[in-house]
Amino acid sequence: MNTVTSYGAAGTVTGSCHLVKLGPIKILIDCGIFQGEGVGGSHRNYEPFEFDPAEIDFLIITHAHLDHIGRVPKLIKDGFNGKIIATKPTKDIAQIMLLDSAKILKEEYKTLRRKARRRGDEDTISEPLYTEDHVKEVFSKKWHLLEYFEKHKLPKGIKVTFGNAGHIMGSAFVMIDYFDEKIPKRVVFSGDIGSKHRLILDPLDNTEIADTLFIESTYGDRKHKPLQESVDEFKQTVIDTLERNGNVLIPSFALERTQEILWLLHQMSYNGELPKCQVFLDSPLAIKATRLYNKYPVHLSDEVEYHTLDNGDPFSFESLSTTSTREESRMINKVKQRAIIIAGSGMCHGGRIMHHLKHRLWNSKNTVIFVGFQVEGTLGRKIIDGDEYVKIYGEDIVVKAQVQTINGFSAHADQDDLIDWISNFSELKNLYLIHGEASKMEPFSKAIKERLNQDAKVMEYGVSVTL
Repeated sequence: MNTVTSYGAAGTVTGSCHLVKLGPIKILIDCGIFQGEGVGGSHRNYEPFEFDPAEIDFLIITHAHLDHIGRVPKLIKDGFNGKIIATKPTKDIAQIMLLDSAKILKEEYKTLRRKARRRGDEDTISEPLYTEDHVKEVFSKKWHLLEYFEKHKLPKGIKVTFGNAGHIMGSAFVMIDYFDEKIPKRVVFSGDIGSKHRLILDPLDNTEIADTLFIESTYGDRKHKPLQESVDEFKQTVIDTLERNGNVLIPSFALERTQEILWLLHQMSYNGELPKCQVFLDSPLAIKATRLYNKYPVHLSDEVEYHTLDNGDPFSFESLSTTSTREESRMINKVKQRAIIIAGSGMCHGGRIMHHLKHRLWNSKNTVIFVGFQVEGTLGRKIIDGDEYVKIYGEDIVVKAQVQTINGFSAHADQDDLIDWISNFSELKNLYLIHGEASKMEPFSKAIKERLNQDAKVMEYGVSVTL
């Protein structure tokens, strides 16, 4: 029997992990961490896998966001010894992401253990989920790196093919061709897909053939603002804040969103639109990621690629400073006005943005611009939801800064984009919704029925479905 079982990103956004059984072959699609609080929260990362990692033959990675790769070192630590399949940019990005994650886990462990020691119960603190040595082991395994639409043969007549998902550099949706009682079948996993209109990437590819589709639904309940409207809103917010001598704080994801923001600021600077200011990229991870984006210009949009060929680095400009060390980061505190600070983490659940929020969130001259999705339970979500006070490093901080949410930059497709992509499949028999909050899936399912006359089922955690 051929089945799929979701052990993450089922009724929640994070923790993507889908086990595909095709006869004797077991394929895992992603192995990401859970983020946020509640039932689907981060505490689940430390729980044992519901399957035996040693029995998994192949791990397919759709892209290198931590909610898709963050438990891969744990998977290997717990016995996985199969082949890993991904695009080349995904492998490179995954390496810097996982090493950074291991470093954060180590620091968190030290902090928790120090506090527990003072309480006299340090034995209650769990070891880190994984270490840098475990990450290094990930990249000592056998990887097979695919180009888009290059077929890769697996045993039993199974073939794996990637299409460009248009989400972040190297992201892919996965097409798996197999035989069911000698009848050819195809199952497709969307991974995370982007919209048709992106700032620095080519739009996602389409494909027409699938018997079964598992599709993300992060923004299945809404439509994003048009991209140009979001670009204009971003520029105006930056200009207005700087002209009142305020500071702009941008909690940004190291991958894609940071590079998009840098490209926009580069354009503003190039066109004379950016008021006099200092711009800080205060994220060692984002700095490394940006170098990788420069490494693969062929994966960028035509506009950015041509700009690179004619004018060099599209993510740099005169007023930009990169701050890799903690000492450099602390020096930003001395800049009292007219600064743009881009720092991780994107959901404000850690990273250097926490310090900048602590120092600047209480000042009404400043603006916090959220340019990415904020999972329930994260600090970023609390600020967006209008909490009057938020707790940062144990201190209550009043939220007086302007708060601006610009969701048109989202690397995730909105409802129209998702339905348009689904409509390309001519003979789709089964459709399952994954990677979304339960509250988003109901309106998405209803919209699919109304516009495509297609029934969509919501995947439940740990419940197998037959292909």
